[in-house]
Amino acid sequence: MERQRLAVVSDVHGNLTAYEAVLADIAERGITRVINLGDVVGKGPRGAACTALTRERCEAAVRGNWEVFVAGQGEPDGEGQAWWRSELSVEDRRWLIGVPGSLDLEFSGRRVRLLHASPIDEFTRVHREPDEETFAMMFEPTPFTGDAGRADVVVYGDIHDSYLAAQPGATLVNVGSVGNPLDEPTPSYAILEGVAGGEAAAPFGVQFVRVPYDIEAEIAVARQLGMPEAEAWAIELRTGIYRGRHEALGLR
Repeated sequence: MERQRLAVVSDVHGNLTAYEAVLADIAERGITRVINLGDVVGKGPRGAACTALTRERCEAAVRGNWEVFVAGQGEPDGEGQAWWRSELSVEDRRWLIGVPGSLDLEFSGRRVRLLHASPIDEFTRVHREPDEETFAMMFEPTPFTGDAGRADVVVYGDIHDSYLAAQPGATLVNVGSVGNPLDEPTPSYAILEGVAGGEAAAPFGVQFVRVPYDIEAEIAVARQLGMPEAEAWAIELRTGIYRGRHEALGLR
């Protein structure tokens, strides 16, 4: 059977400049299958455009916590969330909140589970180097993932920090962030390579890719549109440092 490559992107956060750069890199590699792991919107200025691009270019997507914040029915929490919601159409919101919480694929005989944050829900965060109990939990089926059986590979986003951790029969992959990387300023995505379906003896691989883009152009758009929290956004994009640390580090 023929090998395939699947690009997995996450946490675009309305950063259209970065998203277009990453999708162009994916296309230049001849990869036609793309899955988005959520947080398409929120934090950045062009959530509607990123939603349209996701629907055009991705074969599937899962729901992130920012989809719930911005596209869900709850009241927006503050000026920022209200602004990001107002930028979306009713149809954008319907689609964003309606995608599933997780997806399972069979790749080289492995059950690959794709989700935003964890098999518990869109909000339960799992950072790099999880403890043994948390690592094991990531592979177990839950009501949120549909009780489909234990996963062999789990691919997720949410923490904006790409890494891979492996134990026998369990590979945990975080693809990082396209639009708001917080491990370094350069957008990250992952490529899975294997045989769709296939046998466990078939080759299987994971590759991380970093794609530079015009950060200052994206910051300029946020300012031109009058986006709330634009200055915190600018510092995050330039430094790759979470805004909760800016004051302590003296970043302005």
